[in-house]
Amino acid sequence: MTSRVPTAEVAETKERLGLSAGNPNHIDVALATNMISVGLDISRLGLMLVSGQPKTVSEYIQATSRVGRVDARPGLVVTLLNMNKPRDRSHYERFRAWHEAFYRGVEATSVTPFSPRALDRALAAVTVAMARLGVPLLTPSGGAARIAQLRSLADGFAQVAGRRAGRHRAGHDSVLESWVRNSATALLDDWQRIASRVANAGGSLTYDARSGRPLLREMLDPEIPKLPAEERRFRAARSLRDVEPPVLVRVVTPTGENAE
Repeated sequence: MTSRVPTAEVAETKERLGLSAGNPNHIDVALATNMISVGLDISRLGLMLVSGQPKTVSEYIQATSRVGRVDARPGLVVTLLNMNKPRDRSHYERFRAWHEAFYRGVEATSVTPFSPRALDRALAAVTVAMARLGVPLLTPSGGAARIAQLRSLADGFAQVAGRRAGRHRAGHDSVLESWVRNSATALLDDWQRIASRVANAGGSLTYDARSGRPLLREMLDPEIPKLPAEERRFRAARSLRDVEPPVLVRVVTPTGENAE
């Protein structure tokens, strides 16, 4: 299991891990990167081998808690440390004492709320979620097409997002509040234009692709580059493993020639 494979393949692997031993499609052993530390909730797992001490305490705690998740099925975690690595040796020499108090060593999480890139990745999903949950007529999947009739109610959530951003810093940041409010309002404008265009084409706008043209797209949806500009803004993460698509890097000299 690795984040380098498609999400659908990871989901299939998780499903096969959950199958009992008598099922011909079951998997007994899974090799995984550190992505196993998030979201692998399979009660059948009972034995884990950790190869080397992870770089962060939080990752170590999350990863090793994937086994023994049910009282009736205890788990065993074996940590294989490398004697040639000073950090691994340090953990070995104080193994018991460190494990008895490792929660006090959990690292602080570094975040940058309301940064431009954070808003690019999250504001659309938050705005749509607030409108869908806050306005009952927008709640059904087909309710996405009613945004024009309910726009006055949805605008209130752009105000809410702006006020929340303004309270982020000590005192009040009116510039940040205005920026986030305007960004959320622009998303609602785009939502309304998308609904109108889909309706004129005889289609039905929904929140996902199961019953019509979806408003929200997965972060790595391969169709995104082919969509109109306003539709590309409505992306929503389904997993914390969703990252930006990989890019090819070409190293050149200051004159533009390929570097060795």
